[in-house]
Amino acid sequence: MKGVMRFGKKGKLSPRYIIPYRISKRVGNVANELELPQKLVAVHPVFHISMLKKCMGDPSLIIPTEDIWIKDSLSFEEIPVQILDRQVRKLRTKEVASVKALWRNHFIEEATWEAEEDMTKRYHHLFKFGEVPN
Repeated sequence: MKGVMRFGKKGKLSPRYIIPYRISKRVGNVANELELPQKLVAVHPVFHISMLKKCMGDPSLIIPTEDIWIKDSLSFEEIPVQILDRQVRKLRTKEVASVKALWRNHFIEEATWEAEEDMTKRYHHLFKFGEVPN
């Protein structure tokens, strides 16, 4: 289903990093085992070092797991909070309208262009009287 992401998979809207967790032990040369909370017991605790980031204490980089609303199936759905812009691209035989969506728990620089038709069907409450910004 479009808009549903598995926890830990790469994607343009996947959370980059979540709450920092303590490394409990090193597993080989390129993997670490983390001390995960009980609510993430279904997640395998060993991660490749490329998936980890040293915690520098910058709170803007940390997304609490409560804000992501991870489901029991370890998936989550991104929710758009605002439509920032609109554009219409002309192809050979038709025109395609897109809107720039700002997503929950993401910075404005991470806003993405989405098909206007799909967005109006799924998130009609973001469009006031069928209009979007020009």
